[in-house]
Amino acid sequence: MGSRAFALAILALLAPSAARDQTLETPMVDPESDAPLRIAVVGLVHQHAEGLLWNAARRDDLELVGVVEPDRELFSRLASKYGLGDELRFDDTATMLDAVQPEAVSVMTSIADHLPVIEVCAPRGVHALVEKPLAFDAAAAARMAELATEHGVQVLTNFETSWYPSLRTAAALVRDGSFAPLRRMVFRHGHRGPREIGCYEEFLAWLCDPEQNGGGALVDFGCYGAALATWLMDGERPLSVTATASTLKPEIYPDVDDDATIVLRYPTATAVIGASWAWTHDNKEMDLHSETGSLHAGKWNSLARRAPDGELEQVTPTPLPAAWADEWTYLRHVVRGECEVDPLSSIDLNVIVAEILDEARRQVASGR
Repeated sequence: MGSRAFALAILALLAPSAARDQTLETPMVDPESDAPLRIAVVGLVHQHAEGLLWNAARRDDLELVGVVEPDRELFSRLASKYGLGDELRFDDTATMLDAVQPEAVSVMTSIADHLPVIEVCAPRGVHALVEKPLAFDAAAAARMAELATEHGVQVLTNFETSWYPSLRTAAALVRDGSFAPLRRMVFRHGHRGPREIGCYEEFLAWLCDPEQNGGGALVDFGCYGAALATWLMDGERPLSVTATASTLKPEIYPDVDDDATIVLRYPTATAVIGASWAWTHDNKEMDLHSETGSLHAGKWNSLARRAPDGELEQVTPTPLPAAWADEWTYLRHVVRGECEVDPLSSIDLNVIVAEILDEARRQVASGR
């Protein structure tokens, strides 16, 4: 197959879903959709909120219309950094929604607070993008799915890896039969630790609280592998979940785990998820092994393949569609009805992710 034909074939497969026939569609754009997306942020205690503040200050397609943050000191610190006016700040979500009526909200709270935010947003018809994971509690995730369906809104989950061309191309090669059947999936996600890499205290306060985050590295980074495995298995739930977790640095993380392993068993494949705050580097890697070869997908455009007993060969990933340039571009397209929901961010897939995390947490807690 020539390079152009290969690229076109991969591009056609870049939007895999739980149903293999679902594809990305881009209908004609309504003229009004040229207006910037009216977006609000709920919570600044998640350090990823700075990504939205930075983008909103520089882009014409985003208009930040409100910020819910009761901590005035935290708001003032970030407002000074990103040029936010005091009129943007609100103490609670309901007041903000009624006052500024955004099209969508970016939820940057603790994981435990995702459900209360959706309970306020969904009845008002406001779409939401939450930072991963959707939930660590299966019941909370199911309730958010009910609210999304009842009120006809999107409740999407953002993973950094969703915007990696390397992962999309790897999945496309599996789905087109180039590397199939899939037998073993290995995921490694994490970093040296949130305190070690300099996360601010308001972030650490809930990230290291088992009531607010559900755990430590197991939830924080185990969700990546759970999402990718569910996606690659076309929405199939695993037959079993096995999990172990440790606290390797109790002097830093006395209340939560900082290293975890989750094993998912499927009828035809196994997934091994390594989630840790004890790597030596920022780690977001995926290895896929099949009967016809293997694939190694790293961050962004890092992709290599290996034939049985062959040498590792570098692969140039196919660029993502324009609608998937980043989470804010994607959110704007989805809210405006200009593209299909990416399965990796979908409520259905992320309910399964929450089920996996919930069972993994229960196993760790019980010592089973």
